[in-house]
Amino acid sequence: MNYLDELKKNPVPVHVAVIMDGNGRWAKAHGKPRLAGHRKGVDTVREILYASRDAGVKYLSLYAFSTENWSRPEQEITGLWKLLKLFLKKEFKTLKKNHTRLKISGNISMLPVDVQKEIQTAVSSLSSFNDFVLNICLNYGSRNEIVNAVKAVCKDVKEQKLNVKELTEKKFSEYLYTADLPDPELLIRTSGEFRVSNFLLYQIAYSE
Repeated sequence: MNYLDELKKNPVPVHVAVIMDGNGRWAKAHGKPRLAGHRKGVDTVREILYASRDAGVKYLSLYAFSTENWSRPEQEITGLWKLLKLFLKKEFKTLKKNHTRLKISGNISMLPVDVQKEIQTAVSSLSSFNDFVLNICLNYGSRNEIVNAVKAVCKDVKEQKLNVKELTEKKFSEYLYTADLPDPELLIRTSGEFRVSNFLLYQIAYSE
C-alpha cells in the first residue's frame, strides 16, 4: 500500500498552505550556493503540488516570496524570478492537463515585467479550471494584505457601496487576496521552524 492509499483512509484537508523554507540552509549544509537550494526547492514544490492533488486536496497555497524577501542579495532575487519563469513554462502543460487553476496572491507589480507577463499568461490560460487550485503567494505579506483590505473597506463605505453595519468577518474576508478560497485547514512549514512569518494571518486562525 502506498502513502496515498494510507492518506485517503482519513479526511483529507480541502486547503493546505505551505511556507516554503529551508532552501538556503539545505544549500549551506551541502556546500552549495543558495540558488542551488532554491533549484532543489522547485523540485520539492513539484512533488508537493502533484502529491497534494493526488491525495484529494483541492487548494494548495505556497508562500514563494514574501515582502521581506526583497532584502536578499540582488543576484539571489534575480535567480528566483528565473526559476519561477522556468517552473511556469515547464509545468504549464501538466497544469492544463490536470485542469489546474493558477492564482496569484500578492502585489506582482513590483516584479520584473517579463515575469509579470509570464504569470499573467499562465493565469489567464488556466482561469477556466477549478478541479485543483494552485495559489502562489508572491511579494506577499499578510499585514500588508489586511491593511489594504481595510483601506478598500473604508473606500467602499465612503462611496456608499458598503454599509458598515453589514461588515462581518465573512464580508471582510472578501477583501483579501484569498477571497475565493476556503481557509486552510493545514499549515506546513517545510524547514521545521515554528513561525508563521506574516503568512495568511487572518486565514489561518483555526488551521492545524
